[in-house]
Order: sequence, then structure tokens, then C-alpha cells
Amino acid sequence: MTPQLQQAIKLLQLSNMELTNFVEQELERNPLLERDEGDHDGPDEAPRPDLQPPPEPALLDAVQGQTESPLDIEVDNTWNNDSPSDGEGGEAFADWGRGGSAGFDGDDGNLEQTVARDVSLREHLVSQLNLDIHDPADKLIGLHLIEMLDGAGWIGGDLAELAAQLGCDVAHVEAVLARLQRFDPPGIFARGLKECLALQLIDRNRYDPAMAALLDHLDMLARRDLAGLLRVCGVDSDDLAEMIGEIRALDPKPALAFDHAVAQPVTPDVLMRANPGAGGGWIVELNTETLPRVLVNTRYYAHVAKGATKDDKTYLSERLQSANWLVKSLHQRATTILKVATEIVQQQDAFFVKGVRHLRPLVLRDIATAISMHESTVSRVTANKYMQTPRGIYELKYFFTQAIAAASGGEAHSAEAVRDRIKTMIDREEPSDILSDDKIVELLKTDGIDIARRTVAKYREAMRIPSSVQRRREKALGV
Repeated sequence: MTPQLQQAIKLLQLSNMELTNFVEQELERNPLLERDEGDHDGPDEAPRPDLQPPPEPALLDAVQGQTESPLDIEVDNTWNNDSPSDGEGGEAFADWGRGGSAGFDGDDGNLEQTVARDVSLREHLVSQLNLDIHDPADKLIGLHLIEMLDGAGWIGGDLAELAAQLGCDVAHVEAVLARLQRFDPPGIFARGLKECLALQLIDRNRYDPAMAALLDHLDMLARRDLAGLLRVCGVDSDDLAEMIGEIRALDPKPALAFDHAVAQPVTPDVLMRANPGAGGGWIVELNTETLPRVLVNTRYYAHVAKGATKDDKTYLSERLQSANWLVKSLHQRATTILKVATEIVQQQDAFFVKGVRHLRPLVLRDIATAISMHESTVSRVTANKYMQTPRGIYELKYFFTQAIAAASGGEAHSAEAVRDRIKTMIDREEPSDILSDDKIVELLKTDGIDIARRTVAKYREAMRIPSSVQRRREKALGV
């Protein structure tokens, strides 16, 4: 496998925005490349009534033009930048990956680019989301909640609208929100000033009945009605003064601790929308607004090469080969990403139509088999790529879920759909008929879902749902 082909494969791992940065550097270093400013029909749209995949990707020619090798090939997915590339067209990519200047003269990288940059609020929260929440459906909800944050770090949207968009219960969204409210910084994801302050007091283990009463009467604090606060809080003047001091030490706008406080929306690499035609279905296309397009200026090459010296001709030949490599690699990347995204949409059609409960079990092998590609290629394509759908913007990898076998040997069920069923059962139970984990197992089996009691218990605990004994006590007390 040539160095050029290796670099072409690694281009698959870049998002459109990352790819644009690389192409900009190639445009600066290669005089034979120019931006494609025109509108050209390309392999960037796949209308379906039945979600027909785009044409098979063309074989990627080696730069030397002597051999042809498919971009879809099983190779190590690890990107190592510990040694310079030995192939023309690849050294720029290697320099760029190291944060260097990617100059043709091989200058050392810019030291300023190696300095750690500030982490945005969104990056800070997404990293916690990936560590704390493992359920893909809950992650999807969590990503939406992150996008709903305002500049202060408060939730600025309607949870009922989000639940309707995702096709799930409001209680499911509220359960995920409760978990996100334990994230750093304290007070994040509050729905108002009172909740923001309460979350910070809980984090400090200082939220007691007296503090709760004080937060319930913040208007009295604003009016400095100390006598009224002494009465409603049930404390003496010294305790009240200490409580007021603690309130004033809290941060009503926790997001402002970050230089980039407002969470910036993700720019999708793939766009998906309903097909307005009579056949229905979906239209899947690449986001051409963020997709870089370049052309090889062969006329300029022919003009300059006429009177060039031998060394200049060698340089121009190398630049021409590098330019051809980049154009072919971009085309191959586009067709490959679109083919994978189209198959994901086809496989998860029920989720887009009916909601998160119908997210079907899916692994990389399913997509790879359906489109005749290696799993490693599908893995590269789905990393750092986002798709805008009628239900929101999602990273492609979030559509891959764990499967639970069907009781009758039929089609498997996704773990997320099973969790949603368990939660729905518990939400609808009567105080006089609390469902035990064993009973839930029986009910799921009648629906054709084969699941162990310990798995039900694990899912229930992951959703912060108490045991049947505790729920029975709470409902007896009217909690």
C-alpha cells in the first residue's frame, strides 16, 4: 500500500471542518491547486424512495498512475506521526497532523500551535457525558440538552418539545436532565435562578430545609425583608446572616467561567431530510457548504513547464501528482461517507419515523456487510462525523447500539428500546400493583423480549429508578 493511499484512508477520519483546514494548507503550498467555485453535480446526494445507495466508489489511482488500489482496505486504524511520510502528497498531511506549518521546505512546526487551547463549555460537558452516560438513547437526549443551554448555562428550551422531537416521554428527558445537573460546573443545566443556586448548594452539601426556604423566598431577600426571612426559615439572625453570605458566594451564571461560554452548535457533515416525492423516504446528502472542493490547474502546469529547468520540472511533476492525489482522495472520501450514512439511515428508519424507542440494534459489522466494506472503514467514517436529521444532529457512531435477543428467536431488540419499555412500565404502574424485576421480565417475555432479571435490575438502576420495595413505600406516602 502506497503512502498516498495510506493518507487517503486517514482522510476518512477527518470531519468536513478538519478536512477544510487541511485543504487550505494544500492550496497554499501547491500552485497547481485552486478552489472549485462552481456548482458541479457530484456524488453528494442519494435520493430514495427505497434509499438506494450511491454508486460504488471508484478505485483510487496511485499517484504514480501505475496501479489501482481500493480505498476500502483493512489497515491499522491508528494514526502515528512519529516519522515523516516518505511519499509525495503525504508529507503535508503528516506535518499538518503534528500541528506543523506543512511547508514544502520542511520548517519546524509553529510552537504557538502546540500550546493547549481553552476548552469550550460544550467540549467540557460532552466529555462528561461520554464518561457518565453509556446508554446511547440517553446520550442522544443529553446532546440535545447541551445544545439547549443559554449563555448563563441554564436550560433555555421546552423539555416537552424535545421529548416530542425524539419520540419519548417527558419523564425520560427529565431523568437525563437530572443526571446532567450533577455535571461540572455546579449549577449547570438549571431551569432558573432558584434551581441553579440549589444545585450548587447540593454540591457543597449545604442544602437543608432552611436553605430551601430561603431559596423559595428570594424576593424577600431582594427586598431585604430580614424579619420575614427569619420567620420563614426558622433560624436566628446569626444563622440567617451566614446563609445569606453563602448565597452571595454562589455563581448564578456558571457557564461564564468558560471563555467560550455558549455551546456552539455542531456543523453537520451529512444532511438528511424527508423526500417530498410521492415515493416518500429520505434524501441523504453531504453538506456541501462545509465540503472543500479543489481543481487541478493543468493549463497552468503546461504553461509553466514549457520553459522550466530540469529541477523545476521535477518539482512541478511532484506538485501535479500531489494535486491529482488530493482530488481523487476527496472524491473517494465523499462517496464512501455518503454510502455509509445512507445505509445507517436505511437501517435506523424506524427511529427516524417513530422515535428513540425504535432505535434498532446495529453494529459496525451490519453496515460493513450491507455495503461490502471493511469494519475498519466504517469505523473511520463514523468517527467525528455528524448528521443533521429531522430529530436533531447526531454523531454517526451513536446509531450503533447493543442488541438483546428476541425470546422466540426473531429479530433482536436494541438495549435502548428495552430500557424505554422498562421505564414506561414503571411510570404506568399503580400504587397497588408495583412491578418487581421478575414481573417485568415476565411482561417483556410476553412481548418477545428475552432478558435476564439481573439485566432488568441493571437497566433500572442506570436510569436511577428505585427498587420495587422502595417505590411501594414512596407511593404509599404519596411521594
